[in-house]
Amino acid sequence: MSNARGADRVGQVLGGRYRLLAPIGAGASATVYLADDVVLRRRVAVKVLHDALADDAAFLRRFEAEARAAAALNHPHIMAVHDWGQGDVPYLVTELLDGGSLRALLDCGSRLDPAQARQVGVDAARALDHAHRRGFVHRDIKPANLLFDDEGMVRIADFGLARALAEAAWTEPAGAVLGTAKYASPEQAQGATLDGGSDVYSLGLVLIESVTGAVPFTADTTLGTLMARIGRPVPVPEALDALVPALRAAGAPDPADRPDAAAFATMLMAAGDLGPVTRLPLAGTTAMRPDDLDPREPTTVYVPVAPAGGPTFVDPTVTSVPTGSAPIVVQPATRTVDRGIDGPSVATTVAGAATSVRRPRRRRRLLLVALAALAVIGGAGAFALLRTPTHTIGSYIDLPIDEARAALESKGLRVATESQVSETVPVDVVIGQDPPSGTTLSEGSTVTLLVSSGPPPVAVPTDLVGMTVEQATASLARASLRLGELTDTFDENVAKGIVVSLGPGVDATAPKGSAVPLVVSAGARPRTIPEGLVGRPITEVTTQLESLGLKVKRIDDWSETVPESVVMVVTPAAGQSVAKGSTVDVTVSKGKRPVTIPASVVGQPCSAGASTLQGLGLVVNINPFGATVRSVNPAAGSQVRVGSTVTIACG
Repeated sequence: MSNARGADRVGQVLGGRYRLLAPIGAGASATVYLADDVVLRRRVAVKVLHDALADDAAFLRRFEAEARAAAALNHPHIMAVHDWGQGDVPYLVTELLDGGSLRALLDCGSRLDPAQARQVGVDAARALDHAHRRGFVHRDIKPANLLFDDEGMVRIADFGLARALAEAAWTEPAGAVLGTAKYASPEQAQGATLDGGSDVYSLGLVLIESVTGAVPFTADTTLGTLMARIGRPVPVPEALDALVPALRAAGAPDPADRPDAAAFATMLMAAGDLGPVTRLPLAGTTAMRPDDLDPREPTTVYVPVAPAGGPTFVDPTVTSVPTGSAPIVVQPATRTVDRGIDGPSVATTVAGAATSVRRPRRRRRLLLVALAALAVIGGAGAFALLRTPTHTIGSYIDLPIDEARAALESKGLRVATESQVSETVPVDVVIGQDPPSGTTLSEGSTVTLLVSSGPPPVAVPTDLVGMTVEQATASLARASLRLGELTDTFDENVAKGIVVSLGPGVDATAPKGSAVPLVVSAGARPRTIPEGLVGRPITEVTTQLESLGLKVKRIDDWSETVPESVVMVVTPAAGQSVAKGSTVDVTVSKGKRPVTIPASVVGQPCSAGASTLQGLGLVVNINPFGATVRSVNPAAGSQVRVGSTVTIACG
């Protein structure tokens, strides 16, 4: 939705210095214009808020407080706030980003691949972490508030503005509320107090949409959209690839279960190999060519002075002032630019009187004149035209060294680093810088960054060998260290679970809080039951198994086929592994089962009795010969081995 006077404002100069050139974006609460800063002679973006907000005194107070605080945020991924004002409408002046917004990129039909989404997510999460650690919660993370410069670097816009608008006494259009609700956290839907976890949730939804084109839990109404996500985790499509775990964590319905912004950035970075990050398909801020706009040189330039009765400005259109006279000053007013054939003329209202100043439009011939000048002048004149560009550096303290280095090198500056131990600043985070923030340097100059190497090293305990893992963990904690990776090793003499040695590469000292790897005994190496035990005498088998550190349990059993004292079965079977000291069951043959001499033999005819005994596998000796069996030796009922001799007395 455009500002009510969006079309009419083109050509106006706000706050005495910001000339509105062309609208480049519109939302429910404001219209954004490409503008000239006629004082500093640079292009900026000006967000002109809704006319209705100008009459809300409470909003204006909150707007000024939030704008001041937002301007203090200094991070490469947070849009810089240059100025703000409260003339006939409230406005906010920010840096101009030519790459357009993520919303515009998506609306053009483009999508990010997982690698691009990760890069955008990491940069945005680091910016949120910077703001959260300073007490800022954005409250309105959405694609329209993620903007890109012409190199594709993301900035988060509108810090503080969402909170100010939330307290305004005006009503946004229903469609605008729904647009914001698409990215609201469950706690926003419930009216709870918000912390940084709400921004992390919203950023997760934005990243999902950037790859898939759809926002989870979007309903047809604002209430339906807000209520759909209460108590339900965000479903993350598999199209997000290795980013799925991090986005699921960010989409937890309970903010206590979500990672903070710094942890979310770390999870995204640890998401595995997603391939190279290709250039983003930027949408740009406007389809207008630079030549279609007014020249960058402002028609009228006002230089601030320090009057006693309120803000006044020197009128530079007065080219000469009598000697000793005070400069001619005017009160700042909203000026309208009339775009004539020969160039813009500016009507400036001063104390009820209007004066008109007209200057011809500068044309491209100025460039030809400048080039001709370079060809004919030399020495100091040529040096002045070709002097090295300069940049004003910001503060890089609290940034990761890689991020700070990239920001400085993008300005053509060199980076030198020095290390310093720190108990409080994480490793590879900038502690200090030289020169300080606000210094202007020529390209090629060097900025020295003092980088944390983490806490000072501590001594690694020397008595860990022989301890249990639990004991070693406690000892390391007392030394401000923690247990690292455990490596198991077989040891014939050390019980399982006992520390055998420190891990490879562990020095006498280690960084405070670092992990110390340990080598832990897995006990004796398992034994393998040998092949060929069955069919061998029990004495040999017992000797072989005991030599392996195994115990033998003998089990005797009858066998019609296996000779006595020969092994018939081994359990566990050959080839299986068992722990040292395990018991092996060995079944040994007792030979053939014995037979019982039947009592019925006595009284049988001698030949019949002999046949009965022979049928049992016995050898029969008849003494003397006679008709009837009178007795048996061994006696009837006795058990004898098969093949034994039995004597029967017949008579």
